[in-house]
Order: sequence, then C-alpha cells, then structure tokens
Amino acid sequence: MSEPQNIIAVVYDFDHTLSPQYMQDQTILRHAGIEPQEFWDSCTALIKERGYDQELAYMKRMLEHDAIRSLSNRDLQRMGAQLSFFPGIPECFGELNAIVQQPKYREWDVHLEHYVVSSGLEAVLAGSEIAKWTKAVWGCRFDEEDGHISFPKRTISHTQKTQYLFRVNKNLLDADQDVNDHMPEEARRVPFRHMIYVGDGPTDVPCFTVIKKNGGLAVAVYNPDDPTRRSFKKCYDLTHHADRVHFMAPADYRSGSQLRLILEQHLTEIADGIVERRRQAIAATRVAAPPP
Repeated sequence: MSEPQNIIAVVYDFDHTLSPQYMQDQTILRHAGIEPQEFWDSCTALIKERGYDQELAYMKRMLEHDAIRSLSNRDLQRMGAQLSFFPGIPECFGELNAIVQQPKYREWDVHLEHYVVSSGLEAVLAGSEIAKWTKAVWGCRFDEEDGHISFPKRTISHTQKTQYLFRVNKNLLDADQDVNDHMPEEARRVPFRHMIYVGDGPTDVPCFTVIKKNGGLAVAVYNPDDPTRRSFKKCYDLTHHADRVHFMAPADYRSGSQLRLILEQHLTEIADGIVERRRQAIAATRVAAPPP
C-alpha cells in the first residue's frame, strides 16, 4: 500500500547545532562540580590510550563520579530544563510549522515534523524545552539499578545516527522495530527528498551523506560567536572542500536570519512539490465523461 507521502521532516543534531555547548557541560558536570575541559580530556585519554568509542568513554567517566552515579534517569530528565540554545530556539519550531499550516497546504494535509538525534543523553533531551516540539528525540541511554544510573544501555555514534534517518523514512520510530526490514519506496512515510538534516561538523558527515545522496537538504551550522573560528572552519571545510552539504549558515534560528531563510525556502519548495504531485496523481485517475 502506498503512503500519501505528505510529511516533511527536519532532523537536527543537538550539541553545537541547537545549543552552543555540550549538554553534559550545562547539566550533569555542573551538578557534580566537574570542570568540563578536564572531563573531556579524560575521555580523550580513554579513546586514544585504551581504544574506547567516544560515547562509551564519556558514559564510563560519568559513572566513575559518585555525584553522577547516584543520579537517576529522572534526575537527568529534570536537568534538561537547564539547557541553553542558539538564538531562535525553540520559537523556530512553531514558526516553521506555521508555513505548512497555510490553507493551500492544509487542503492537502501537508505536515512538518521535527526530530533530534544526538550522541548526548536522551534523558536530558527529553526534559528540555525542545522536547514538546519534536516527534522523537534519540540519544544515548543509561540503564538503572536501585534507582541510580548503572551502565550504558544504548549508545549512538556518529555513524549509527544514520539508522535514525531511516527510522524517520520508514516510520519505524521504536527501538524494537527492525529498521532493516525491507520496505518499498512508495510505502515509506517520509521520502528522503522531504528531509532536511541540520548539523555542525564532521560527526554529522554520515547523516549529511545519506541525506544529500538521496535528494534531501544538508545544512551545516556554525557558532558565529566562537572566537577561535573552529566552528566556522568545520563548516567551511564541509561545504567548500568536501562538498558534504548544500549550505552553511550561522546557528541563528531567528526569523529573517540566513539559516531561517534557507529552511523556509526549502520547506516551501517541498510543500509545493507535495501539492503538485498529489494534484497530478488525482488528475491522472480522472476519466472524462462522454460527450452528450
């Protein structure tokens, strides 16, 4: 059975994409009184000296601190309220939704959905101000024992992020649904050409590649207030040298910004395309009445 394919999806990375800082710095490390640079340096040592994956390294280091190990996932979720965002977040989500709520799109039941996939912690994201605007947020998870976080339950590396693009594509949003199940293109709820991926750097390259290769829009954002210009340089390299993305823009989500203009223009083009394809499909089924 074919899907109407009237859904548009914007998928966002989180750290340095929606927020100028790592989520752990703003929440868990602050709670535990741990200096972020020292913490991340210790994670890097695990990665370089002992071969840890990045996500497992930071989750292990967290569990080595009593002040963190004593927390529950519910505590982590409460901390999500402390997260800060780039200008225009979260207002941007509702303002982008308003584009497809115009009568010319509502007539054809066009919808916009927002998703976040991160190598940070899902519990923290679930308690943040952006959670109510998203259809799903995905991140690393801790298991619990006796009401305290105890062991990494799920990790999402930068390569594993692409799995969640296919989950959006196939509408297989639950972890117990096998994303590798075959599904014909016409049965997929959100075609890749109806997707936009917004990220900030090399860790987003696998997602940028999947989106760009399959007809979606890949956008890299940078922090214009970064005095080192490293944030800008990452995006410049992705755009100019590696040809991984279609556009780069400052991470300013406010109305009238370059990023908002890019997002709004492409959303409008996708919505117009959905309407036109559905009109053509209906026209193709119409059989003219015989002349009197």
